[in-house]
Amino acid sequence: MTQPELDDDHVVEICRVLTEHGVAFVVIGGVAARLHETGHSTVDIDVCPSSAKDNLTRLAAALTALGARLRIEGEPEGVAFEPHQDLLANMTTMTMVTRHGPLDLCFTPAGFSGGYDQLAARQVVVHLADVEIPVASLEDVIVSKQFAGRPKDVAALPALEAHLRKQRRQT
Repeated sequence: MTQPELDDDHVVEICRVLTEHGVAFVVIGGVAARLHETGHSTVDIDVCPSSAKDNLTRLAAALTALGARLRIEGEPEGVAFEPHQDLLANMTTMTMVTRHGPLDLCFTPAGFSGGYDQLAARQVVVHLADVEIPVASLEDVIVSKQFAGRPKDVAALPALEAHLRKQRRQT
């Protein structure tokens, strides 16, 4: 069974909760590509949060507010867990379902051993509805997809690279 594409309303609501809780994060992956107006589609939102201890405390509160549950194959509603900063500090990735759609946390995205700090240095802010969303630069989205090397990432690269070339010609 394929999942439906995650629409902008769901992205806005997830980012709104993260922002309201003061979470330092950068949107990466397919949603980041789409927010760069590439026409990319995706079924979940990937975020790279800061792994600073105080940020993990805020992230845990935001996950609770989102009703986050661990995404497990065969369990469409997910599995309950208690988000806690100590748990989050020991994770590299987490896949979850929330009341606003699927959410993946990736503390060290492919190609970015510096995680949040490295991505935040070149992030852009995209305004969607009334939320300011921190988004990985298009260059960083491309690098991450190159390093990930999954078939879906490799297939997306030509369109992303063409969009980047077009942006550069316009500036």
